[in-house]
Amino acid sequence: MAQAKVGYAAMLEQFGPTEVVEYSALAEQHGFSGVMAADHFQPWVPQQGQAAFVWNVMTAIAGRTTGDIGPGVTCPSFRMHPAIVAQASATLAAMYPGRHWLGLGSGEALNEHVVAGYWPETPERIARMFEAIEIIRKLFSGKDVKHDGKFFKLETTRLWTMPAEPPPILIATAGPITAKKTGMYADGLITVGAPESKVEMIFEKCREGCREAGNDPTKFRFILQLHLSWADTHEEALRNAMVEWPNGGMKFPKQDIRSPLDFEQMAKLVRPEDFEGRMLISADPEDHRAYIQRYLDMGFDQVYLHNVGRDQARWIEVFGRDVLPKLHA
Repeated sequence: MAQAKVGYAAMLEQFGPTEVVEYSALAEQHGFSGVMAADHFQPWVPQQGQAAFVWNVMTAIAGRTTGDIGPGVTCPSFRMHPAIVAQASATLAAMYPGRHWLGLGSGEALNEHVVAGYWPETPERIARMFEAIEIIRKLFSGKDVKHDGKFFKLETTRLWTMPAEPPPILIATAGPITAKKTGMYADGLITVGAPESKVEMIFEKCREGCREAGNDPTKFRFILQLHLSWADTHEEALRNAMVEWPNGGMKFPKQDIRSPLDFEQMAKLVRPEDFEGRMLISADPEDHRAYIQRYLDMGFDQVYLHNVGRDQARWIEVFGRDVLPKLHA
């Protein structure tokens, strides 16, 4: 039985860039395959304390590892013009052929509002993202292209540094309408842990979109980012969740909240029971193995794990020994 592909989710919100590079290399040594990291301009809460530029860090991580690398995710439509995202992605893919995938999302005010301007509601943010993907696809052709759309303009230009094959584009979403469009316009989906019925709905909508666009659904990739809290004791695991990752217990949409200081105030309302069904908190590696395997059995091609505690080295060692070898695709 094939061993599952389980990658390391490097949290730039919690650890400095040099730390993240070291943890990523250590994770690969202990059996993790691939690294993803989100593009954050600010952490969720001040306690997390970091927010390095994802493209610099991913380049350094790629130099120390051999697996897949992808920003999971970056927003191509507010803080950065899609042409800049395309250039960054093509450069990384040219440096590390066959290893880089481009994860895109519609954005969160926490990171994107820093350049000011009007912050639109969800439908417009999604529309901007898909127009941005159109521009990125054009530039990934390697030809001279231009664009004059509703949200973006691009004068005639090209990407002068290109890989032999453009990186696959994955979209982060958990809604049915966007999932179907993801199947039509992207190569894969990134999502987070959810009930099996919701996961099945997302999978089917993506496949439906693939078929409508004339794409092969069997080549579409499903990637999961899974947050968890493991420590040597349950009390420590719970404390880590409450202190380090209280946003994991917030059951409301977070895309419109602009400041880590606002999240810090909201975190005071989070209770241990708020994590139920959203993030597993346990000191037993077997609990986590079963939890991860459940998602693999749903059909995810790869799972990236984030343990919310600060002692990443201890967690990597324990999971590399007691969890990863027991997971199967």
